[in-house]
Amino acid sequence: MPSRLLLVDDHAVVRSGLRMLLEPEADFEIVGEAGSGREALRAVAEMRPDIVLMDIGLPDISGIEAAAEIKRLRPETAIVALTIHEDEEYFFKMLAAGASGYVPKRAAPEELLTALRAAATGEVYLYPSLAKLLVTDYLAQDSAARPAEALDGLTDRERTVLAHLADGASNGEIAETLSISPKTVARHRENIMRKLGLHSRTELVKYAIRKGIIQA
Repeated sequence: MPSRLLLVDDHAVVRSGLRMLLEPEADFEIVGEAGSGREALRAVAEMRPDIVLMDIGLPDISGIEAAAEIKRLRPETAIVALTIHEDEEYFFKMLAAGASGYVPKRAAPEELLTALRAAATGEVYLYPSLAKLLVTDYLAQDSAARPAEALDGLTDRERTVLAHLADGASNGEIAETLSISPKTVARHRENIMRKLGLHSRTELVKYAIRKGIIQA
């Protein structure tokens, strides 16, 4: 069954372009559109979409406020931000509001499709440069706050692998860069998540929020 999408952007031409991109994709069904945050809230209540693809800069309430309210009212609805904003203030606040993806409007169409498909399976997708910002901030603040714990016991190699993962690299790409096997990369990734007490990229983001690394 295709994922039901709600498109939220105050520019009709942007919504039209998104329709052209997404309608040919068999795993998505566009169930509605909204041009403002309040319209989005009404549409979510009425249409019960699986995913809301939403701009941050909306004419009434912001996408950040709308996202937080959507997650409060309908936690099972995933939210993917598609925005011109790439600075850390908007990025961290949108994640704290509950977004499952964050994609700049300059990104390639394939990046947006990847983000939506990740959201559909309950995962988080962050544009590579922004994912790096999150993990770099996590490592820096966690080290400063708890130096005796040595980054939760991560080894130098595990931190290197984590940095590459934050860049959006696949296991195969990391293996090639570090001259190790993909199985070794997978094992490092498992160790990283185990030492952090996490099980997915979604939980990594939630962990950062819970520890106060991301401020709403």
